[in-house]
Amino acid sequence: MKNIQLLLLTLCLVFFTNCTTTGSQTAPRTADHPIYLQLYSVRDDISKDFDATIQKVAEMGYDGIEAANYDNGKFYGMTPTEFKDKIEGLGMTVLSSHTGKALPADVTTTNWDEVWSWWDQCINAHKEAGMQYIVVPAMPRPSTLEALQVYCDYYNQIGEKCQAAGMKFGYHNHDFEFVDIEGQLMYDYMIQNTDPDKVLFEMDVYWVMRAGKSPVEYFEKYPGRFKVLHLKDHKELGQSGMVGFDAIFKNLAKAGTEKLVVEVEHYNFEPLKSVELSLEYLNNTLD
Repeated sequence: MKNIQLLLLTLCLVFFTNCTTTGSQTAPRTADHPIYLQLYSVRDDISKDFDATIQKVAEMGYDGIEAANYDNGKFYGMTPTEFKDKIEGLGMTVLSSHTGKALPADVTTTNWDEVWSWWDQCINAHKEAGMQYIVVPAMPRPSTLEALQVYCDYYNQIGEKCQAAGMKFGYHNHDFEFVDIEGQLMYDYMIQNTDPDKVLFEMDVYWVMRAGKSPVEYFEKYPGRFKVLHLKDHKELGQSGMVGFDAIFKNLAKAGTEKLVVEVEHYNFEPLKSVELSLEYLNNTLD
């Protein structure tokens, strides 16, 4: 009788363990690439309750975050140290931040002293917050190659400053970069005229697809330039069936990708549910 009772107790414990480890948690990570969340994905929730939102993101299993609210030395109204402590206290990494300072429409009128003063403060704040990357999320579309070259030179100099501070600098695309300027494709010109040692490209694979281009073809054309990828779909990842994530994931080494960042801008569900479903999709799809 005692042996039967012991066997039943063991079976119950096994059943309980399986239930608690597979219930509401995401699928186990099978890939070597950590996965981060661009916090713009949960912007409305953050505006209501930052702490509760970030805690839910951590509980989902995201490895870290990419910020989208840098302003005058602070992140989401917090000092760099306060922000870092909040994120790391939940077991996540402060990976990167979307921010930048656009030049005036007439780039020849740029007050460079003011520009570099802004960047010095920005870089110091990001370093204090533990950031690995600073990424410019967008830029004005120049009408001439001369103006675009000013931006390329500008980005090289920012990259040099970030490098000196122990960080990396990059640019995040939308679809407007895939237009001709004086006979040259803007995105290609930017890649060709920035220093690979100073400027990386955080490719947003959804916007590349929306521009009628292939992310994998860009990986092949410019290997190693896409250190960070923005994984985005029309809504939740994998929802549209249009992006071709399988081919992208098979070519991460060629792209030089080190980090994967999820961004969800539009939703079929509540934002927190959508970002959780997107993480589950990656955990079940990545090799």
